[in-house]
Amino acid sequence: MNERGSWHLRAGSVVVAWLAALVVVSLGHRWIPQSGWLLVHVLGLGAVSNAILIWSGHFTDALLRRPAGSRRADTARLLMFNAGAVAVVAGMMSGWWPAVLVGGCVVAVVALWHGTTLLRRLRPALPSRFGHTVRYYVAAAALLPVGAGIGVAMADSRLPSEAHERLILAHAAVNTLGWVGLTVLGTLVTLWPTMLRTRMAKRVEDAARRGLPALLAALTVGVAGAIAGQPVVTAVGVLGYLVAAGYVLEPHLDEIRRKHPGDFATLSVLAGVLWLFGVLVYLTVGLATAATAFEATEVASAVTAALLAGFVAQVLLGALTYLTPVVIGGRAAVQAAMAELERGAPWRLSVANAGLVLCVLPVPSLVRVVCSMLVLVAFASFLPLVVRAVLAARRMRGVPSAPGLREPVPAARRLGIAAAGVGVVVFAAAGGVAADPAAVGISSVGAVEVAETGHTTEIQVRVEDMHFVPNVLDVPAGDRLVIDFVNSGEDRHDLVLANGKRTGRIAPGESAVLDAGVIGGTVDGWCSVAGHRQMGMTLQVRTDGDAPAPHSGHDTATADTVDVSRSLTIDPGPGFVPYDATAPAPRPDHRITLPVSEVEREVAPGITQKLWTFGGTAPGPTLRGRIGDVFEITLVNDGTIGHSIDFHAGALAPDRPMRTIAPGESLVYRFTATRAGMWLYHCSTMPMSVHIANGMFGAVIIDPPELSRVDREYVLVQSELYLGTPGGEVDAAKLAAGTPDLVVFNGYANQYDHAPLQARAGERVRIWVLPAGPDRGTSFHVVGGQFDTVWSEGEYRLRPGTGGAQTLGLFPAQGGFVELEFPEPGRYPFVTHAMTDAEKGAHGVVEVLPRP
Repeated sequence: MNERGSWHLRAGSVVVAWLAALVVVSLGHRWIPQSGWLLVHVLGLGAVSNAILIWSGHFTDALLRRPAGSRRADTARLLMFNAGAVAVVAGMMSGWWPAVLVGGCVVAVVALWHGTTLLRRLRPALPSRFGHTVRYYVAAAALLPVGAGIGVAMADSRLPSEAHERLILAHAAVNTLGWVGLTVLGTLVTLWPTMLRTRMAKRVEDAARRGLPALLAALTVGVAGAIAGQPVVTAVGVLGYLVAAGYVLEPHLDEIRRKHPGDFATLSVLAGVLWLFGVLVYLTVGLATAATAFEATEVASAVTAALLAGFVAQVLLGALTYLTPVVIGGRAAVQAAMAELERGAPWRLSVANAGLVLCVLPVPSLVRVVCSMLVLVAFASFLPLVVRAVLAARRMRGVPSAPGLREPVPAARRLGIAAAGVGVVVFAAAGGVAADPAAVGISSVGAVEVAETGHTTEIQVRVEDMHFVPNVLDVPAGDRLVIDFVNSGEDRHDLVLANGKRTGRIAPGESAVLDAGVIGGTVDGWCSVAGHRQMGMTLQVRTDGDAPAPHSGHDTATADTVDVSRSLTIDPGPGFVPYDATAPAPRPDHRITLPVSEVEREVAPGITQKLWTFGGTAPGPTLRGRIGDVFEITLVNDGTIGHSIDFHAGALAPDRPMRTIAPGESLVYRFTATRAGMWLYHCSTMPMSVHIANGMFGAVIIDPPELSRVDREYVLVQSELYLGTPGGEVDAAKLAAGTPDLVVFNGYANQYDHAPLQARAGERVRIWVLPAGPDRGTSFHVVGGQFDTVWSEGEYRLRPGTGGAQTLGLFPAQGGFVELEFPEPGRYPFVTHAMTDAEKGAHGVVEVLPRP
């Protein structure tokens, strides 16, 4: 292997590393913050940009017939670029904008350095028939700093939301169609006929030379339209780019007619180009019909996967499949490497492209998830194959030839393998439909054979506060149901029935008529706008006399989430007694008997669960003392399974006091409070998450020294509920998936909305807060209030002065308090400012009365 090839392989390992990181992020995207942004930039900024820096320089040297020279500058550029890319990623993930700024500037500088280097190589070179290819590279390098600058501006949280929406399209266009697109189009001028092993078509060079100005002009129009918030202008720019790209690539059709693509490299690149043209057509139509910058962004978001996976990833993998063996050198080594990289090529191509087609079509979410995993497998298989290729080439180093090492696969067999790949995708899609039939309108619910009455029942359904009214539609069996759906809400909504009938999405104030067909049994309905169903926009159609049936559809949990969302709007009734949130006073004696009992308790209006409790309540009783106090707790297990207890307020070896005891047994847990804090206690029997989630937690307050006097003092312990069957225990599957039905203060959803905490204007109020989890923290906030004192995890973060605080942020099992004075009478809501949790029940009110 020559020195040039050795350098390219070492440099190419950086691309492989970014691709490996892409696979990791893809697999763990559900648990990674900003995973969507990360996926895009690990591929585009990481893998693709490194490949462009490496190979555009290689092609420039080859086309200008100049020696490569020292690789020190190339290596320095790669090191700087990757340092900048890592800084951008780290800054975005941590939310530290200065890191994004510095990283973006480094990326821009390297791009300009790279473009200047290529231009310097072009100018003194002898006239070259392929000099226009280098000009594509120079133009692309000049555009990357623009795209990087827009990206840095977008990352600044101070940027107005409207400006952010406008810059999204501009950023994507400059980086994808400029930096990547121009590089690809310029490279294909010479690389495509070389990959096909055929002579170049006649008009290729002329089309490339004339096409570059047209591409740049179209890109300028599109970006200007995006920044100006004019989707129609952006559509004109995209259409111009589409026409110009077609003009540049059209001569290559003659090469394809003469030599059909047959290996992975050529087919992958061809598929990528076809995806590019498909995306450009979609964007042209979608942007031309978009009314606002926000709608334009939605249009672009719909084809992000197609553009990145279909075009960018496939062109990258195809090019690397061809180029990796080329730089290895030696006939036998090249043959060995190519044989490895061609393994399973028809299957990988068919799975990737068939899966992508289903991912961009309006299919059920489960089908899309399954297909996206298949696409990931097809793409990720390149990584072990490229490693095998390099190792195989090394084994053949020095061997002059290896006849028969790479025998071509017969065409009929390739087609069969490709068909098998498509079959895998179809089978997976069918499995997704089978797992969620209602998502495609297939449902056994409501499909009962029934004699038609010939009568039509008409019912009007309207929207109130993210709920359908009425949400139960009683229809005589055999009647045809016609629903007059009136969107009286403040957002766009639709109505989807489990039997496949649906309306389109309609704007506020509009209406639609839905013919639901003949009704023979219970049929579920919901709004399909993301998140609306989970917020309670559901209904049931049932025949007269039928009892309400469990809702079918997306909900896999044992409890009915429709009842959960509905219960959050229901008053618990006049007999409701809230959990007393008043903070207890410190007491001299801390000898306490704490029985474990299993009790059925209401956790929201109409929803009961069988809880495991300390002292009969969840949370258990709040204990309070001072530094130096000795606590002696006798735990008595009156339950039916083993339990234990762990007091964070004590520091001692856990072996004996925290051991699990069997039903009927007891233990004494003794500790001395040595440090101030808002401490958690909980059951530590495994699985610990299940025991905590089913109610086994409470709080211990150890006052900090010289704690100031306040007029009122409350304790709020936040926790999650993963509901099982009505009256049943925690749903462990929901818990494992991290999908709570309710997030509550002191064990009951929205209880302090119905029974507000009390205060008077001008009084000083202290609120202790502890997120018991098992998994969620809190961002405690009082609407209309400002905290002048914040104490968290053993120290003051804020004391009265000119500053103020709006939230108390705590991770699970952390504790603290805030103090504030309410300036005037009124109702002051308090929430966790993790708003989806607040909407699941972590909400209450402080009712402030006039001064006495």
